[in-house]
Amino acid sequence: MTILSALRRAIGGALTAELPAQTLYNAVVAAARQPAFYLAGEVPDTLDGRFDMIALVLSHVLIRLEDLGEAQTAADVTERFIADMDGSLRQDGVGDQVVGKHIGRMVAALGGRLGAYRDARADDSALAEALRRNLWRGEPVADDAVDWMVAAARGLAAGLATRSAAQLLAGDLGAAA
Repeated sequence: MTILSALRRAIGGALTAELPAQTLYNAVVAAARQPAFYLAGEVPDTLDGRFDMIALVLSHVLIRLEDLGEAQTAADVTERFIADMDGSLRQDGVGDQVVGKHIGRMVAALGGRLGAYRDARADDSALAEALRRNLWRGEPVADDAVDWMVAAARGLAAGLATRSAAQLLAGDLGAAA
């Protein structure tokens, strides 16, 4: 085997592994962009609100992947999230010198949300509190909107619970997503 063929094989393998993770991440972003979240759920249609919705959907997907024992897939999808956030920051004009700090904060925020949503799996009041804190960041919001988002998050989790790893990697998040 020549060096060139070994390089092609390594790069081709990496690209092949990235495709399903990218497909799954694209499905996460598409689910997070559903207008109902911003209308009935009253999630702010801002950069922060969109980030928080991606974090909500991604957190639920990561929890499902954990349940399936798919640690590598979870890591691959998280890498796609990081690459997306990096690209978005650079597109918004954030310089190379500070992108890393912003990404660090975003990953920490995702980790905090993942922990909060994991802890609230069986407790609607804990989920409502986590959603108030993360989606509306302490701003006043109608109880109906919070209730709607709790139901939406529960629906998302229920849909994901019926999906296999292969279905998730094909971008199928379930009917509720």
